Amino acid sequence: MSGNHPYRRAGAVIVAGTVVWFVGISPVSRVYITPDDAERLRMLTAGQRGWIVGQHLTAVGTVAVPVGFAAFAQAVQDKSAVPKQGPAPDKSTVPGRSTSSGSASRGRAKKWAFAASAALLAGAPFFVSSLARRASDIEGFAYRRGSSAPFLAYSGLHVVALAALGGSLLSLPTKRWIAVTAAASAPVYGAILVAKKDIPPLFFYLVEGTIGAYLMAWKEPDSKAA
Repeated sequence: MSGNHPYRRAGAVIVAGTVVWFVGISPVSRVYITPDDAERLRMLTAGQRGWIVGQHLTAVGTVAVPVGFAAFAQAVQDKSAVPKQGPAPDKSTVPGRSTSSGSASRGRAKKWAFAASAALLAGAPFFVSSLARRASDIEGFAYRRGSSAPFLAYSGLHVVALAALGGSLLSLPTKRWIAVTAAASAPVYGAILVAKKDIPPLFFYLVEGTIGAYLMAWKEPDSKAA
């Protein structure tokens, strides 16, 4: 994996998408915590240009992050990528794992990673459609009109994706804290979503951006052998 740095590239796309997403939600950010609808409309009208540009940037970030995780899934070598012949690998690179168990573990990691990227890719259009409505109908957003179903679908798929990412990272020789962070966030965010029928999506991107940053710096123990 050392030549083209696929994990580093995937992580860079995830981090870049996360940064763009946060920049996009920054204009008129107080609107998200303002309870009065008339005041929300006043704020949006005053910052309308920045608000509209921000929705477009948020849409770019919403699409870029799943693409980064799809690249991560593609980078994970499954058991079919492990050579069947040649000198035995240095098992000390991944303590406690045999070649067969390590290969099976990578197969699981790849499947979980593809499941996560599929959930994120499936969810992105729901949020992008919501962003389009926010940009074209600021009064409707200010007065909370319209169905919440697209946002709930987008959020639910994010919860599924975080659980799958946790499973993928737990199957790879990554630091345990990053895998547990992804895996543990899924039930916590899922419980909040069920209880409140809402959740600030920035929580999803904080976890996913952290995973991206980890991938940018991660050097696989067996990268020279792959």
